[in-house]
Amino acid sequence: MIYIHQMDGCAPTPLAHYLKALGIIRLVSEQVDQDARGWWDGDHFKLATKLSRAELEKFFIHEYKPTALISPWNKGSGFYTNKHVLDSLEHSDALRFSQIREAIQMSRKYLQELLQADKSIRNIKAESKKHGMSSAERRQLRTSTEYKNRLRNAEKEFARLKNNLIPTLRSKWRGGHREWLDAAIILTNDRTEFPVLLGSGGNDGRLDFTLNFMEMLNHVFNLKDGLPRDSSRAWFAASIWGAPTPQSMINSSVGQYLPGTSGGANNSNNPKSDSMVNPVDFILMLEGAVAFTSHATRRLGSSNSFRIASPFVVNSHGSAYASASDKDEKQKKEQWMPLWPHPSTYVELQHLLTEGRAQVDKRVVHEPLDMARAIKGLGTARGIGKFQRYGYLERNGQSNLAVPLGTMAVSNERSAYLSCLDDIDVWLRRLHRTTRSKFAPNRLISAEMQLTNRIFAVINDADTPQAWQSVLSLMGEMERLMACGSGFAAEPIPPLSPKWVMASNDNTVEFRLALAFALQSYTMQDNKQDYIRRHWIPLDSSDVQYRPRFAVSGTGSAERLDVRPEVVMRGYLGVNDAVALVTRRLVEAAQWGVRHLPLDAKYAWANISDLAALLSGNVNVDRILSLARPLMALDYGKMKKKYVPAEPRDNAWPDDAWIAIRLCTLPWKIKTRYGFELDVGTNPAIIRRLATGDATSAISLALRHLGAAGVRCTIRTATASASLSRLWAASLAFPISRKTAEKLLYRIDPNKHPFVE
Repeated sequence: MIYIHQMDGCAPTPLAHYLKALGIIRLVSEQVDQDARGWWDGDHFKLATKLSRAELEKFFIHEYKPTALISPWNKGSGFYTNKHVLDSLEHSDALRFSQIREAIQMSRKYLQELLQADKSIRNIKAESKKHGMSSAERRQLRTSTEYKNRLRNAEKEFARLKNNLIPTLRSKWRGGHREWLDAAIILTNDRTEFPVLLGSGGNDGRLDFTLNFMEMLNHVFNLKDGLPRDSSRAWFAASIWGAPTPQSMINSSVGQYLPGTSGGANNSNNPKSDSMVNPVDFILMLEGAVAFTSHATRRLGSSNSFRIASPFVVNSHGSAYASASDKDEKQKKEQWMPLWPHPSTYVELQHLLTEGRAQVDKRVVHEPLDMARAIKGLGTARGIGKFQRYGYLERNGQSNLAVPLGTMAVSNERSAYLSCLDDIDVWLRRLHRTTRSKFAPNRLISAEMQLTNRIFAVINDADTPQAWQSVLSLMGEMERLMACGSGFAAEPIPPLSPKWVMASNDNTVEFRLALAFALQSYTMQDNKQDYIRRHWIPLDSSDVQYRPRFAVSGTGSAERLDVRPEVVMRGYLGVNDAVALVTRRLVEAAQWGVRHLPLDAKYAWANISDLAALLSGNVNVDRILSLARPLMALDYGKMKKKYVPAEPRDNAWPDDAWIAIRLCTLPWKIKTRYGFELDVGTNPAIIRRLATGDATSAISLALRHLGAAGVRCTIRTATASASLSRLWAASLAFPISRKTAEKLLYRIDPNKHPFVE
C-alpha cells in the first residue's frame, strides 16, 4: 500500500522549511524506501511512500542514520576547539552514528599538521593575554614588528595547509560526507569558492553548521547509545507534521535559514530576543541542503577562469521585492528554489538540481531578470511548477539572512512578446553597471530600479499592453536623466523591433498619437530621412539608426555630453515639448530654404477623431509624449504597415479654426479635384502667435494665408483661450496623412473636393 502524507511542517518559506522537505525525501529514499516520491501541492509538501504515518515516525526516531556532515577545514568545526560533542560522536557505540564516527576518524589522519599550525597561532596570540600584563605591555607586544611577523607567517602556513587539505579530502572521501563537501565547497584552478546556500564553506560568521548539526543531534538523541531522548517524538511531530507542541524550541543559533526566529533586536516584546529553533528542523534542513551540489564551469573564451555553477543561483539585484535596495547587491547571490507539482523520486530530483540551470535562448542566465525571462519563456527544466526566489541579504544588523523575495510560476506557453526584451538586454546590463558605479547619482539608481521592477512585472504579464507601456515610459525617463548628464555612458535606448508596437498597443487615442509623433520625419534632398529623435537627445550622427550613441566631447573623466541647439525636448511637460519641436523645425526649415513645416508622417499618422479628442482636452498629452520618446528608438528599417494600429472611424471633427491653421502647416502640397497642387506654405508667425497664447491673431493670419492660396474658408474669425492656443500649437507636432489633409480641406472649403486618382 502507498500512503500519501501531507507534511505541514514543510513550506516554500522560510528556506529552512523548504530544505527540510528535501531532507525528508532524501533520507526516506536513501535509507528505507527508494521508490518514495515527493511533490508540492500549492504550499504543501506531500510524500508518497510505503510507510504509514506511524512507520515514518518510527524510522526518524529509531532508525534514521545522520549523514556525516563535518567540516574539518573550518576552525569552528569541533576539530580544533569546542571538541566535546565531536569527541562524543567519535566514541559513540550507536550504529546510527557509524557514518559520522568513520568520517571523523578518517579526517583526523589528514589534520595533524593543520592542528599543529592552529596551535602555533593560538600560542602566539596567548602571549599577549598572559595574566599580569598591563594594557600598555599588551599593546606594545601586539604592535611590535617581530610579533606581527610571527603571527602572519603562522596564519599563512595554516592557510596553505587548509588549501591543501580540501583537495585531499575531496579525493579520499566517499558517501554522504563527500556529498556535503561538494555542496559546501568548490575548487577552481587557483582558489576555493563557496556556494551561497551554505555560507563560507559550511559556516555563517562564527556559526559552523556542522558543529551545530552535531549539537542538535545531541539534543534529540543520546550520543552514547543513539536512543531518542524524551522530547524527540514531540520535536519530530512538530517538525514533520507541523503539530502544535509546547516547548518545541530550544535556544540555539540557526544561521540564515530561519529569519523569523534568528533573534536580535525587534524580534520579541523585549528589546532583544534569543535565537530559537526546533533541533529537528535544523537537522532535516542541513540534510536537505546536501542535495544542492555545485561545481565550477569554465568561462566562455577563457582557459583558466571559472565560475561557480550552483542550482538556480544568479547575481543579486535590488529590485522586484518590497524591501529592495541597491545596497542589497553588495551581498551575495540570489537562489530560485524550484517547486515541482508532480510526484518525483529523489533520484529524479537530483537530476533536476544537478542540471539546475536556466537559459535565455542558448545563454545560461546569471541575472534575476534573465532568470524570470527563462521561467516565462520555457527556458527552465520541465516539471517545475514555480520558483520561490530567495535573496541572501544583510538584515537585522549585519546578519545575512535568506529572505524570501516572491514566487514566479512557470508558463506552459511562451508569450510572443517576450522576445521584445532581447532588444534591450545588453542595454540593461550597461545601465546596471553604470548605475552601480561609485559616483552614480541616486536619481539614476532609483530610476534603474523602477525600470527593473516594471520589467519583472511585464515578464509576469507579457500580454497586457499597459505593462509594456509602463516599461516604455521608464525607458524614456532613463534617457531623460542621461540627457541631463547622468549615466550617459550606458548609451541611448537601442533600436527596438516593431513588436514593441504590437505589445504596447492598447488601441487608445494616446498610444496612436504617441506612435505617430515618434515615427515622423522629413525627406531631405538626398532622400535620407531626418527623424526627430535628435531633438530629444544629443545623438552622434555616425550611425543613428543601427547603433545610436550620445554625442560627446572630451575623453576619460573630462567626457561630457554635447550641448546642441537642436535638442529642444526636455521630458517634463508634453505640450511644451511638442511646441518646442514645431518651433525648432520651423527654424531649420528657414535654414534649409524650405517653405513647409518639415514634419511628415512616416508609417503612422494622426487621424481626425484622435486629433479632435486631443484638442477637446480629453487626452493626456504628458502620457502621449512619455510613450513617444522611447518609441523614437523603433527600428524604422523593420517597420511595416501591419505593425501600425488600425484607424478608428472619423466620428468627431476639430474646430474649423484649428483646421485652417493645420492646413497652413503641412509638409507638402495638396492635390485638388482638378489635379492641381495647392501649395499653402507655412508662415512661422502663425505658430509663434499660438505659442504665446494669441489664437485670434494666429487664426487671422491663417485665414489670410489660405485665401491667398485660393482657399475660401467657411469661417471669418475665431478665438481661443491662451491654454487652448498652446494646445493647438502642440497639436501641429502630430503628423497627418495626405488623405486626412484633403478631408480637412474639403471640410472648410467644399469646393475643393478631394482628388481621387
